[in-house]
Amino acid sequence: MSENGISAGGSSMRVMGPHTFTTDFGLASLLVTKERAVMRSRLTDKLRSPAGTASLGVLTTVVDIVTSSPALVACGPDWTATQDLSIHAAGRVIEGPIVVDSNLLRVGKKTVHVSADIYDGHGITDLEQLADAIDTGAPGGPTLAGRGLVTFARIPRSAAVGAEDYTPDQWIGTVREYPARPVEGSIYSRLDLRTLDAAGGVLELDLTPFVANMIGTIQGGAQALLVEAAAHAMRPGLVATDIEVRYLSQVRQGPARSYGTVVRDAADHCVLNIRVVDAGADDQLLALTTVTLQRPPEGMIQQ
Repeated sequence: MSENGISAGGSSMRVMGPHTFTTDFGLASLLVTKERAVMRSRLTDKLRSPAGTASLGVLTTVVDIVTSSPALVACGPDWTATQDLSIHAAGRVIEGPIVVDSNLLRVGKKTVHVSADIYDGHGITDLEQLADAIDTGAPGGPTLAGRGLVTFARIPRSAAVGAEDYTPDQWIGTVREYPARPVEGSIYSRLDLRTLDAAGGVLELDLTPFVANMIGTIQGGAQALLVEAAAHAMRPGLVATDIEVRYLSQVRQGPARSYGTVVRDAADHCVLNIRVVDAGADDQLLALTTVTLQRPPEGMIQQ
């Protein structure tokens, strides 16, 4: 095992990362080329929405992580910070594993754009097999569940702690596995979210090492889980399926606090605007989000 916590052998390596809210995702990634990365996350009951499908916040987290690899390769030696992220549903991830196929779209002087296609892997766990099945569209392979787009801002590499050990340009063709460590509670409960006003979507999430990224702020996926939980609190019985996030600043003090407003209420869906602020820093605006919730088929909502 090297000093950066990676043990390697052949074309695969096991990554001993920190104990965070993604610990039991069972993540594994493959940088197929310098412009394409595929990631797999197991789907357990802890990671499901109230309807039994993969939580939108979990999907956002996986998308945020895997798209960063081709972005970092493309803009090296710079670092990246997620600026905008969107996911639009095309189906449901029910069986699992969650699979995200990301591809570099454009590299600019200030931003990098990466696409993300989300699939239900239907029991296939081998990343090379998954990548091939996505390319060929073979029957019985992954089925499309959503499409995403991520825009990263280019920032100085010095902004990230331990960035010198994070070198995705050296991982092409190598499967990186993050060993799963069991964590108690659902993906929502273990973040220790506090509900202050369910009807208004007012929830709080503390800045702790459990949810922090390498820049020292709350990871974008954890903020998305806060937003998803706020949306579910405002409209119980509906399930979040689509999200658009604009990250405007970093959490400096915390807690991150959400506030929701209704854009549209319809018989089968709802659209909410949810803003996130840093409650410990004079309510500095952190993110603006739009969430669409759908009414799932009868019987899917879990009690």
